[in-house]
Amino acid sequence: MHPPADADARRAIAPVICYPNDSLPAPDLALYRAARDGADKAGEVLVPPRDARAFRVPAGHVFRISSVEGPQVGDLNLWNAHDLSERFYSGKSRALHGTHLATGERMWSSFPHLRPMATIIEDTLSWYGIDKYGGSVHDVIGTRCDPYTGNLLSGTQYHHCCHSNLTRALADETGMTVHEAEPHVHDVLNVFMCTGFTRDTGQYFMKASPVRPGDHLDFFAEIDLLGALSACPGGDCSSEHSSDAAACHPLLVEVFAPQPGALDGWTSPPVNGYDRSHGR
Repeated sequence: MHPPADADARRAIAPVICYPNDSLPAPDLALYRAARDGADKAGEVLVPPRDARAFRVPAGHVFRISSVEGPQVGDLNLWNAHDLSERFYSGKSRALHGTHLATGERMWSSFPHLRPMATIIEDTLSWYGIDKYGGSVHDVIGTRCDPYTGNLLSGTQYHHCCHSNLTRALADETGMTVHEAEPHVHDVLNVFMCTGFTRDTGQYFMKASPVRPGDHLDFFAEIDLLGALSACPGGDCSSEHSSDAAACHPLLVEVFAPQPGALDGWTSPPVNGYDRSHGR
C-alpha cells in the first residue's frame, strides 16, 4: 500500500511520555544506604545453576543479589510475604520507570495495592548505560523463559527454565504443590540480563551479560517480602535462554538487618489510596 501524502508529517510528531514520573514519591536513598552500611548480615541463600531458591526479607532490611563465580543472569519474583496476591507488577514498573530498572527506581506491586515493594539502592553495572544496539541491563520487558513457549516453538518438555524453577522454589517454601504454586509465578525483573528491542523488527533481543563475579544489586525492602530467584539456564544469555549446554553459575542472595534506630522516621508504604469504587 502506498503511504499517504502526509506520511512524513505523521511520523514526525514528537512523542509524549505516558506517565511523567516527577511526582512519584522519591526514596530516601541516603537513609537507605546509611542503614545498609551499618547493617549486619542476617542470612544468605545460594541459588544453584539452572534452579531457583526462595528467600524472605523483612521490611527495612536490604537484600543483595551477587554474581559469585561467573557471568550469570537471574529471574526475580517478589511477593508480599503475608499475601501472595500482592506481587511484583513488571508492566507497571516498566510504564513508570522504563524498560530497564536503575538505582533509585522501584519494583511496584500489583493492583489494587500499587505501592513500592523494593527500591534499588546500588548497582555495580550502572556504568553500562544503553549500548549502540539499544541494549541495557536489568530489564522488565522479558517475561521469563518457560516450558510452554518451548513446547510451542520446538515441541520440548524442558523443566529447568525459570518459570518452572520459580514454581518449584515457591512450592518448596510454602508447602504448596507445584500446581498450586504456579499461578503465583509472574513476570520478572531480569537481573543482570542485557536486552533491548531491535530497531528494524521490534523484536526482543538478548546479548551476553556484562556481569562479572563481585557485581551486585542491592534492594531495600519496602514491605515484608517473599522472594524467589532463578539462575537462568541460559547462563549469561549470550546465545539461548533455555539450554543444558550454556555455562551456568550460581547466584548469591544475602539479607542484611539494619541497626536499631537506623531507620528512624521511615515507615513502610501503605497500599494505594484509590477508593476502589470504580464509578459505582
